[in-house]
Amino acid sequence: MAARAPSSSLLAHELRETLGRLIRRMRAEPGPPAPQLLVLGALDREGPASISDLAAAQRMRPQSMAQTVRELETAGLVSRRADPADGRRAFIELTAAGVEKLAATRAAREDWLTGTLDAGLDAEERELLRRALVLLDRIADA
Repeated sequence: MAARAPSSSLLAHELRETLGRLIRRMRAEPGPPAPQLLVLGALDREGPASISDLAAAQRMRPQSMAQTVRELETAGLVSRRADPADGRRAFIELTAAGVEKLAATRAAREDWLTGTLDAGLDAEERELLRRALVLLDRIADA
């Protein structure tokens, strides 16, 4: 008797649980707290942004984002620049130290993941995972 394929809802549950555990495990690696890392990553990908734009993108309250930005400023990882079109508004941008911190954190987490993949999966399993990434990418873009 052939094994029955799991329902889409069970698959969705298992995928959410597994990805959540993986993300939490990667966040346990040394580096800035998750909210700060999200802001640094967004500024790296999208360029300078206002606090309100950053808050909307991260689905955070502007007050919470303002606190996160203050912490990043204090650490020298971001700076503020006045909006030339609207003096009441400021853009937040990465400093050279912010770029370095983000790159180092990403590299450390990728090193951990590389080591884990090498130690825990054989070549065939790594290839299967590589192929599954195409599907995950399609889901992420849906």
